[in-house]
Amino acid sequence: MLRAITREVSPEIVNCELEFLDRQPIDLALAIEQHRQYQEALAELAVHVEELPSGPNMPDGVFVEDLAIVLDEIAVMTRMGALSRRGEGETLARALAKYRELWHIVEPGTLEGGDVIRIGKTLYVGYSRRTNIAGIQQLATMLHPLGYFVVPVEVQGCLHLKSACSYLGDDTVLANRAWMDPDALCSLKILDVPEPRGANALRIGETVLMPAAFPRTCELLERSGFRVRRIDNSELLKAEAGVTCTSLIFEA
Repeated sequence: MLRAITREVSPEIVNCELEFLDRQPIDLALAIEQHRQYQEALAELAVHVEELPSGPNMPDGVFVEDLAIVLDEIAVMTRMGALSRRGEGETLARALAKYRELWHIVEPGTLEGGDVIRIGKTLYVGYSRRTNIAGIQQLATMLHPLGYFVVPVEVQGCLHLKSACSYLGDDTVLANRAWMDPDALCSLKILDVPEPRGANALRIGETVLMPAAFPRTCELLERSGFRVRRIDNSELLKAEAGVTCTSLIFEA
């Protein structure tokens, strides 16, 4: 069964971390409603949704994907590159401990889940403002005995690797080549996005969840044979979000 761990939208989301976007007003009530609709969409796709409460000083807490990498055998608790987010992991770790043994990235490594794309036993890991070489090396050393191969991918111009690229299944990725090193993905088919921020998509079963804000990318996916479900996440997009970062999805 697919399970998704999510977290409530914090009233403090207006103070979220931003790297590449200018700050815009966020409608909190609309953000909460849009996140509720996102959770409903997951549930309709047969994903069991577990929601964690928002805690104090967690303006970015809704972005739970960054805090862990859940594999078949274990879950790796990351060490956030943003100092303001390092207090978010405790409640998520308690939730994940019911399903996986927990391993941890430690200082001086930083690693955020938004920088990790898993394709089979290969993990493509973005070297970004939030994930450093020490974090990537720790992950590679940690996972090698389990048979995983870690491929570093240089990221520039965006927050995470998943801001620039996402896996659609069938050896296909959706990508903005300007924001990452496409040579790292040379063994995969690349669909080039017509909208710079349109590369973050979430495939569940035969359905691809996509932000409605990127209609040309949605149309590209549909022309390429994918079943697309448009999600209105306009308020979380202002917080440099995508559709993958507000859930942590795994088999349980």
